[in-house]
Amino acid sequence: MHYASVRDPSTLPVTQRVLAIPSKRVDRPVLGYLNREQVAAILDAPDRSTWSGHRDAVMLATTYNTGARVSEIIELRRRDVLIDRQTAVHLHGKGRKERVIPLWKSTASQLRGWLERIDPPPQASVFPNRAGRPLTRSGVRDRLERAVAAAEQHCPSLRGQRVTPHTLRHSCAMHLLQSGTDLAVIALWLGHASPATTHEYLEADLATKEAVLQRLTDPATPGTRRYHPGDRLLAFLDDL
Repeated sequence: MHYASVRDPSTLPVTQRVLAIPSKRVDRPVLGYLNREQVAAILDAPDRSTWSGHRDAVMLATTYNTGARVSEIIELRRRDVLIDRQTAVHLHGKGRKERVIPLWKSTASQLRGWLERIDPPPQASVFPNRAGRPLTRSGVRDRLERAVAAAEQHCPSLRGQRVTPHTLRHSCAMHLLQSGTDLAVIALWLGHASPATTHEYLEADLATKEAVLQRLTDPATPGTRRYHPGDRLLAFLDDL
C-alpha cells in the first residue's frame, strides 16, 4: 500500500484506509536456542575427512561464531574473509547493512584450512556446492539437518528438537547474553535494526531469570516471617 500510494497518488484515499487497519495480534513463541553442549555436538558432527563434510563443519562453525543469517552465509565470498592481520568476516546483511564480526582462533584456523580447498578468485563463494555455485537456503538447511541427525547419537537432548540455521543464530545471541555481553553489543553483532528485537533474547533467557529469583527470598520458606517479640521480652525492655 505504501508503494501504491507513491506510484499512483490517486489511490491515496484507499491506501490510507488500508494502512489504518491495525496489525493483527498473534501469539509470539519464545525464541528457541541450544545450550553449549548441543551446539558443540552439532559442530563436531560433520565428517571432516570428506570435502562436503569439511565444508559443513566450517560453515556451521562460522554461522554460530558470527550469528549470521543464512542469506549472509551463502553470500559470503573469499574477499569477505579477513584472516591475515586480523581475523574477521565481512557480512552483507538485510537492507544493504554491512558489519564486520571477529572470529575465534578455532574458527579462523578452520577457515584458513578450508580456503585452501576452494577456488582462489576473490569473488568465489566460501561455501560452494559441488558445482562451484553458492549453496542455497535449502542446501544449508539440509546439511544442518544431517549434522543434527549425526549429533543426536552423542547428544540425546537434541532428539525431537527442530534445529534450523536461525537456531544457531539465536544460540549465538543467547550465549553472548549469558556471558554478560550488553544488549547493545549483541544488536550490533547480529545486525538488528531495532533494539526491541534483541530484547527478545533477554525475555527468553531463563538462566538470567533464575539468577534474579535466587536473589529473592521465597515467601514460603520457614523463618522468613516478620519477628514479633513476646510479652516477657517487651516487659524486660520496658524495665531498662
